[in-house]
Amino acid sequence: MIVIRREEPADAPAVSRVNEQAFGQPDEARLVDALRSAEAVTLSLVAEDDREIIGHILFSPVTIETATGVFAGVGLAPMAVAPARQRSGVGSQLARVGLDLLRQEGHEVVVVVGHAEYYPRFGFRPGAPLGLRWEIDVPEDVFMVLELRPGALAERRGIVRYRREFAGA
Repeated sequence: MIVIRREEPADAPAVSRVNEQAFGQPDEARLVDALRSAEAVTLSLVAEDDREIIGHILFSPVTIETATGVFAGVGLAPMAVAPARQRSGVGSQLARVGLDLLRQEGHEVVVVVGHAEYYPRFGFRPGAPLGLRWEIDVPEDVFMVLELRPGALAERRGIVRYRREFAGA
Protein backbone atom coordinates (compact mmCIF):
# COMPACT_ATOMS: atom_id res chain seq x y z
CA MET A 1 0.00 0.00 0.00
CA ILE A 2 1.35 3.40 -0.98
CA VAL A 3 1.61 5.99 1.78
CA ILE A 4 2.06 9.69 0.99
CA ARG A 5 3.70 11.63 3.81
CA ARG A 6 5.83 14.68 4.51
CA GLU A 7 9.52 14.25 3.83
CA GLU A 8 11.67 13.79 6.92
CA PRO A 9 15.41 14.62 7.18
CA ALA A 10 16.38 10.93 7.11
CA ASP A 11 14.64 10.60 3.71
CA ALA A 12 17.15 12.84 1.91
CA PRO A 13 19.36 10.07 0.42
CA ALA A 14 16.35 8.12 -0.89
CA VAL A 15 14.78 11.31 -2.28
CA SER A 16 18.02 12.07 -4.11
CA ARG A 17 18.15 8.54 -5.51
CA VAL A 18 14.53 8.69 -6.77
CA ASN A 19 15.14 12.07 -8.44
CA GLU A 20 18.36 10.89 -10.08
CA GLN A 21 16.75 7.69 -11.34
CA ALA A 22 13.59 9.40 -12.58
CA PHE A 23 15.43 12.12 -14.49
CA GLY A 24 18.47 10.07 -15.51
CA GLN A 25 20.88 12.68 -14.15
CA PRO A 26 21.60 14.50 -10.85
CA ASP A 27 20.34 18.05 -11.57
CA GLU A 28 16.95 17.69 -9.87
CA ALA A 29 18.50 15.98 -6.83
CA ARG A 30 20.96 18.87 -6.54
CA LEU A 31 18.08 21.35 -6.88
CA VAL A 32 16.21 19.68 -4.01
CA ASP A 33 19.36 19.82 -1.87
CA ALA A 34 19.91 23.50 -2.72
CA LEU A 35 16.31 24.41 -1.86
CA ARG A 36 16.56 22.51 1.44
CA SER A 37 19.85 24.29 2.26
CA ALA A 38 18.26 27.67 1.52
CA GLU A 39 15.24 26.76 3.69
CA ALA A 40 13.11 27.39 0.63
CA VAL A 41 10.83 24.36 0.73
CA THR A 42 7.14 25.10 1.07
CA LEU A 43 6.15 21.42 1.05
CA SER A 44 8.01 18.20 0.31
CA LEU A 45 6.24 14.84 0.20
CA VAL A 46 7.37 11.28 -0.40
CA ALA A 47 5.51 8.23 -1.64
CA GLU A 48 6.43 5.12 0.26
CA ASP A 49 5.62 1.49 -0.50
CA ASP A 50 6.62 -1.12 2.07
CA ARG A 51 8.94 1.47 3.68
CA GLU A 52 10.73 2.15 0.39
CA ILE A 53 10.58 5.68 -1.02
CA ILE A 54 9.36 5.40 -4.60
CA GLY A 55 8.30 8.99 -5.31
CA HIS A 56 8.86 12.60 -4.33
CA ILE A 57 7.26 15.99 -4.95
CA LEU A 58 8.52 19.40 -3.88
CA PHE A 59 6.86 22.81 -3.80
CA SER A 60 8.87 26.00 -3.27
CA PRO A 61 8.13 29.73 -3.16
CA VAL A 62 7.81 31.78 -6.34
CA THR A 63 7.07 35.45 -6.78
CA ILE A 64 4.60 36.96 -9.18
CA GLU A 65 5.54 40.49 -10.20
CA THR A 66 2.58 42.59 -11.29
CA ALA A 67 2.02 46.25 -12.13
CA THR A 68 0.62 46.78 -8.64
CA GLY A 69 3.24 44.86 -6.66
CA VAL A 70 4.64 41.43 -5.93
CA PHE A 71 2.71 38.54 -4.47
CA ALA A 72 3.67 35.05 -3.40
CA GLY A 73 2.88 31.80 -5.11
CA VAL A 74 4.19 28.26 -5.02
CA GLY A 75 6.06 26.37 -7.73
CA LEU A 76 5.75 22.62 -8.24
CA ALA A 77 9.15 21.14 -9.09
CA PRO A 78 10.49 18.60 -9.17
CA MET A 79 8.18 15.60 -9.09
CA ALA A 80 9.85 12.23 -9.49
CA VAL A 81 8.77 8.60 -9.42
CA ALA A 82 11.14 5.63 -9.50
CA PRO A 83 11.25 4.34 -13.09
CA ALA A 84 9.81 0.91 -12.21
CA ARG A 85 6.78 2.61 -10.59
CA GLN A 86 6.05 5.26 -13.22
CA ARG A 87 2.63 5.26 -14.91
CA SER A 88 1.09 3.56 -11.89
CA GLY A 89 -0.59 6.59 -10.29
CA VAL A 90 2.13 7.43 -7.76
CA GLY A 91 2.81 10.85 -9.27
CA SER A 92 -0.90 11.65 -9.35
CA GLN A 93 -1.24 10.69 -5.68
CA LEU A 94 1.70 12.92 -4.77
CA ALA A 95 0.29 15.85 -6.73
CA ARG A 96 -3.25 15.53 -5.34
CA VAL A 97 -2.13 15.24 -1.72
CA GLY A 98 0.36 18.09 -2.15
CA LEU A 99 -2.19 20.42 -3.73
CA ASP A 100 -4.77 19.58 -1.04
CA LEU A 101 -2.25 20.33 1.73
CA LEU A 102 -1.24 23.61 0.11
CA ARG A 103 -4.90 24.61 -0.15
CA GLN A 104 -5.46 23.73 3.52
CA GLU A 105 -2.39 25.79 4.49
CA GLY A 106 -3.84 28.85 2.76
CA HIS A 107 -1.71 29.03 -0.37
CA GLU A 108 -3.52 30.58 -3.31
CA VAL A 109 -1.60 29.94 -6.54
CA VAL A 110 0.60 27.10 -7.81
CA VAL A 111 2.61 27.20 -11.04
CA VAL A 112 4.35 24.45 -12.94
CA VAL A 113 6.48 24.11 -16.04
CA GLY A 114 5.67 20.65 -17.31
CA HIS A 115 3.86 18.30 -19.62
CA ALA A 116 0.81 19.96 -21.15
CA GLU A 117 -1.00 16.60 -21.30
CA TYR A 118 -0.35 15.68 -17.64
CA TYR A 119 -0.95 18.63 -15.33
CA PRO A 120 -4.43 19.71 -16.53
CA ARG A 121 -5.88 16.64 -14.77
CA PHE A 122 -5.18 18.48 -11.50
CA GLY A 123 -6.79 21.72 -12.68
CA PHE A 124 -3.70 23.44 -14.09
CA ARG A 125 -4.25 25.58 -17.18
CA PRO A 126 -1.95 27.66 -19.37
CA GLY A 127 -0.81 30.86 -17.65
CA ALA A 128 -0.68 33.10 -20.74
CA PRO A 129 -4.47 33.48 -21.19
CA LEU A 130 -4.58 34.53 -17.52
CA GLY A 131 -1.92 37.16 -18.09
CA LEU A 132 0.92 35.24 -16.45
CA ARG A 133 4.18 34.25 -18.02
CA TRP A 134 7.33 32.60 -16.77
CA GLU A 135 10.52 34.64 -16.64
CA ILE A 136 12.03 32.26 -19.22
CA ASP A 137 10.47 31.91 -22.65
CA VAL A 138 8.85 28.50 -23.05
CA PRO A 139 5.97 27.26 -25.20
CA GLU A 140 2.73 28.63 -23.76
CA ASP A 141 1.22 25.21 -23.15
CA VAL A 142 3.97 24.06 -20.74
CA PHE A 143 3.76 27.00 -18.30
CA MET A 144 0.62 26.39 -16.27
CA VAL A 145 -1.11 27.78 -13.21
CA LEU A 146 -3.67 26.54 -10.70
CA GLU A 147 -5.74 28.79 -8.48
CA LEU A 148 -6.09 27.04 -5.13
CA ARG A 149 -8.41 29.85 -4.09
CA PRO A 150 -10.88 30.74 -6.84
CA GLY A 151 -10.30 34.30 -8.01
CA ALA A 152 -6.77 34.49 -6.60
CA LEU A 153 -5.48 35.72 -9.95
CA ALA A 154 -8.25 38.23 -10.62
CA GLU A 155 -6.64 41.40 -11.96
CA ARG A 156 -3.17 39.97 -11.35
CA ARG A 157 -1.06 39.86 -14.49
CA GLY A 158 2.68 39.56 -14.53
CA ILE A 159 5.88 37.57 -14.52
CA VAL A 160 6.50 34.48 -12.39
CA ARG A 161 9.99 34.15 -10.97
CA TYR A 162 11.37 30.99 -9.43
CA ARG A 163 14.06 31.08 -6.76
CA ARG A 164 17.66 31.52 -7.82
CA GLU A 165 18.41 27.87 -6.98
CA PHE A 166 16.56 26.92 -10.17
CA ALA A 167 19.13 28.77 -12.28
CA GLY A 168 21.69 26.08 -11.43
CA ALA A 169 19.32 23.18 -12.10
